[in-house]
Amino acid sequence: MTTTLPAPVLHERGTPGYKRLGVAMWCAGLATFVLVYCVQGLLPTLATQFRVSSSTSSLVLSATTGALALAVVPLSAVAESWGRRRVMTAALAASAVLGLLAPFAPTFGALVGIRALQGVALAALPALAMAHVTAEVAPRWLGGAIGMLIAGNTLGGLSGRLVAGFVSDVAGWRTALGAIGVLSLGCMVAFRLLLPDPVSPNPPKVRLRELGRPLRVHLHDPGLLCLFGVAFLLMGAFVTVYNYLGFRLIAAPFGLPGWLAGLIFLGYLAGSWASTAAGRLGDRVGRRRVMWGAVLVALVGGWVTVPDLLPTVVVGLLLVTVGFFGAHSVASSWVGRRSSLLPGGAPGQASSLYLLAYYAGSSIGGALGGVAFDLAGWTGLVVFVTALLLTALVLALTLRRIPTPAP
Repeated sequence: MTTTLPAPVLHERGTPGYKRLGVAMWCAGLATFVLVYCVQGLLPTLATQFRVSSSTSSLVLSATTGALALAVVPLSAVAESWGRRRVMTAALAASAVLGLLAPFAPTFGALVGIRALQGVALAALPALAMAHVTAEVAPRWLGGAIGMLIAGNTLGGLSGRLVAGFVSDVAGWRTALGAIGVLSLGCMVAFRLLLPDPVSPNPPKVRLRELGRPLRVHLHDPGLLCLFGVAFLLMGAFVTVYNYLGFRLIAAPFGLPGWLAGLIFLGYLAGSWASTAAGRLGDRVGRRRVMWGAVLVALVGGWVTVPDLLPTVVVGLLLVTVGFFGAHSVASSWVGRRSSLLPGGAPGQASSLYLLAYYAGSSIGGALGGVAFDLAGWTGLVVFVTALLLTALVLALTLRRIPTPAP
């Protein structure tokens, strides 16, 4: 006689479990992005310290995101069946330890190598976090819950850049990276203490040779392919703007000191608001409409930054930030939901494919954006960003013609 297990009672918005899960995932997002993007505000300093070009200095960021992109699919798929909570905690701990080693890197190459190892250590975490939220939260509140995770990402990106920039000005870049390592370790402890016991069972154990079928399902679905493409293009555009704006602001005609130029990363606060608001708005009025509008906002913002006027640069940066995080929040929650409706789909693997595209966009787009900046200055960079965002808009509009899979 077969015993049917009762369906798990998923977290509803406003319940204690939902709140604890949201704050824990906020800590995970904070720790991930504080580690990955702390070096972005240090790129001008590292370029001077190691006597490399602006595009070469970006390798300390591209190495992390590139390694993460390469490792995210196999590690996420296999690690999910080991227990999401256990693996996420281990990933945060390993990456924090590497963060504490980074200040001791004797050469630029060694620093790039440590940063690449951090990418591998973190690879399983973002997709598992998205899959865990999808499995634990009632579907009608999923957009808002994913938005909370991404809000942690945005604050992590902001905190990493501001803390690293401020400490670097006072005590040097090595001390700055050490402070980031300590901060990420604290986030890991808070995450482990706050995360509630799972209400959904872990998926069955998966071996690498078993990944082929769901991988084919995801890569043959036109809707998911569009969402993966949107992730790649949006992240490439966004990282390009933030990577090189600091170089522009410390040079003529602005001539800002490094610590003041680093305050541009306060724009991330707008992204924290936009990610949560866009996720909830997408739940109410439809993901397609919110995504189109968000991409257009980012596109307009890029061109607003072109004049050599600090107020327009700030306004344009805010528009780019709001547009990016709004579109990313909608797209990332859409991936897991769409995958769950596909026969043979696996939301965890779909999320990892989304993140592969996302971090590949950061690595490749950020590097190519540096070439555009070195060759044609800020206007050339904005032309490059515009090409990426226009292509993302075409993919977003294409989603209008792709039907939702029948459950």
